[in-house]
Amino acid sequence: MSQGTVTSADGTAIAYTAWGEGDPIVLIDGATAHRATTPENAQTAELLAGGFLVINYDRRGRGDSGDTAPYAVEREFEDLAAIIERAGGGRPATVFGWSSGGHLALNAAQAGVPIARLALFEPPVIADDGHPPLPSDYVERLDAAVAEGRPGDAVELFLTAVAGMPEEAVGGMREADFWPALEAVAPTIAYDGRNVGDTMSGKPLRGDLWDKVGVPVLVLYGEDTWPHLATGARALADHLPTATLKAVPGENHSTSPSVLAPVLRDFAKGA
Repeated sequence: MSQGTVTSADGTAIAYTAWGEGDPIVLIDGATAHRATTPENAQTAELLAGGFLVINYDRRGRGDSGDTAPYAVEREFEDLAAIIERAGGGRPATVFGWSSGGHLALNAAQAGVPIARLALFEPPVIADDGHPPLPSDYVERLDAAVAEGRPGDAVELFLTAVAGMPEEAVGGMREADFWPALEAVAPTIAYDGRNVGDTMSGKPLRGDLWDKVGVPVLVLYGEDTWPHLATGARALADHLPTATLKAVPGENHSTSPSVLAPVLRDFAKGA
């Protein structure tokens, strides 16, 4: 295992951890998550390190990575490109995205970042009436809460509107020991909102969305996950001509490293 940083196109330092040798597999976290909060990424990487170079990085504004204003989704494409070029040796990578990290991966592939394969676990898609859509002003409300010094309100909006938690449950969480860590990454929640775009609007996915993504795509979802996430995974797989849909053991928007690692291994090998 090794740790380091790469410098993105705008000068932002992006921190990463790498395991093993071989063709690169890059792991991208979803909203609020980073290396310190997702030990399952390290466990998955250790299981894959015998045949691959596995890279897990902190997205900008989180963990040990820096950030540079103003934000645009293109900056995160550049971050991923820098990880692939400098930490991954410039070889086209298999890129795996958890949740809204999958939207970032798809958007980066659409923009031309050199990605060989895409694996996505339950990217949050709401393309029908099976789950309430995101508020149309979701990103604007997140930005306002952060700008006005109310990061906890941004976290609460994410937990209620995206994760579907009751307001009273979130209210109790504000006193928990982990709440300050969520507030620390609150400015980045809108980053994911911008990458998700209109894919959680309750409307069918736009025909031109990701129409330049021609690489193999594996869309994964947990067999016992929340129904709307399984439905969204199916809608995404149906939307992408190169996609394969696969259910794996897991529930509540998660699966285990022992399940994920062999699936990624086979996919990265083209099996």
